[in-house]
Amino acid sequence: MSGHSKWATTKHRKGAKDSARAKVFAKLIRQVEVAAREGGGDPATNASLRTMFQKAREASVPIDTIERAIKRGTGELEGVRYESISYEGYAPHGVAIIIETLTDNRNRTSAEIRHVLSKNGGNIAEPGAVSWQFDRKGVIEVKGPLDEDQLLEWVLEAGAENFAAQGDNFIVTTDSTDVGTVRDALEGFGLSILSAELTLVPQNVIPVENESEAKKVLRLMDAIDDHDDVQNVYANFDISDDILANFEE
Repeated sequence: MSGHSKWATTKHRKGAKDSARAKVFAKLIRQVEVAAREGGGDPATNASLRTMFQKAREASVPIDTIERAIKRGTGELEGVRYESISYEGYAPHGVAIIIETLTDNRNRTSAEIRHVLSKNGGNIAEPGAVSWQFDRKGVIEVKGPLDEDQLLEWVLEAGAENFAAQGDNFIVTTDSTDVGTVRDALEGFGLSILSAELTLVPQNVIPVENESEAKKVLRLMDAIDDHDDVQNVYANFDISDDILANFEE
């Protein structure tokens, strides 16, 4: 897995444990609301809502908070109408990035994202300049340790594409339309699922081996991720575990 994948996993867990928890909750609630607005309020028939519902619960968002977000999305409760906008750009060292946002003010968000990029050594790119370098996939994190031969058998039987070790755990990759069914199948084999979501996976990665350059990239990633309207940020960097660990410390 790329360094970005490990960074994203670390950020997700850190956010659920420290002072960023409220911000993590706010982003997840917004995603639940939009999913309900676009596909209806029943998780059984709305795959996007089902995924976001599970993601919110995994982050310990209270069930009543999630249900209110669903009602706002379906119009049962009054709420703000959010628009989904993606931005493409470059971080230092030529790293490609895609930023997914939900906003109630397109002009404000656009100006602020551009400012964050330029302030931290990045720049905005034209639509399509970066997105072709990524594929949308389902990514499921399975708790280890596990026997890899047995896991391979289960992964193939579940209909997944591949898996890779990430520390003591494993990352299972699926087609974007199969993440829910694969998750259910893996749980049926008795595996513990830590997370399951749709993500953008880079076709190729850019190694960033110089620690100074790596920290510039990671600082920009953190600054983008910290923006209230940003829901997801993807990049194609590959930074060593040691540098990632030092940065998080």
